[in-house]
This record gives sequence, C-alpha cells and structure tokens, in this order.
Amino acid sequence: MNAGFGAVSRSSLAALALLAVAACAPAGVSYNKDVQPILAKNCTECHAPGQKGFEASGLDTTSYQSLMKGGKFGQLVKPGDALTSALNMLVEGRVHASIQMPHGREKLPAKDIETLKVWVNEGAKNN
Repeated sequence: MNAGFGAVSRSSLAALALLAVAACAPAGVSYNKDVQPILAKNCTECHAPGQKGFEASGLDTTSYQSLMKGGKFGQLVKPGDALTSALNMLVEGRVHASIQMPHGREKLPAKDIETLKVWVNEGAKNN
C-alpha cells in the first residue's frame, strides 16, 4: 500500500510541476522591454518614415504612439484582442502570403510571436 501511495504522490508532484511550468508562460509583457526590441529588429527597417513599407502602408513602428495610430489600412493593434489584431495576423501568417510580415524575410521566432500575442491580449500597454 505504501508503494501505491508513493506512486500517487510522485504523479501528483509531476502534475503540479507541469502546471507550474504552464503558469510561467509569458505574462506582464512590457512594450519597452519586450515588444519594442522585436519591432526594432524586424519591422522598423521598412516601417519608418521614408522607407518602402511606410510608403506602402503608412505604418510607422518607430514609437508606441505611431504603432498604435495604425496606417493607411486602419488600426494595427486592437488592445485585448490578438485574434483580430492585424499585427498578430500579419506576423503569425494568418493572412495572404503576399502581405505576411516581415515581408520577404523569415517568419519571426515563435517566442517573439507569442510575446506580441500576450502583449496585445494584456491590453497593448505603453509600459
């Protein structure tokens, strides 16, 4: 009976450990610390005033204010709603291949896509 109890206890501990790992998914994402570096590395080269992506879309990713303003085609970020936020749709590849971002380059790493998703779902705050 002791061996059975030990097995159950180990199973319970393993389950708790898995829950703890799941709870460590990105949360409390900061625009300044987490999001801005992703944008600077992958977006700003084209989406800044005077650049090709800016001219085509009107989107400027050089600051929080300009990102939230959107571009010629409307709002890019819908705070609290990564599912319908154009930013997330573009980087996740949920749009036609001709407009996926970053345009003509490799898809963002999964961790960067997840960071953007969490940031938007947490309200896309300027923090």
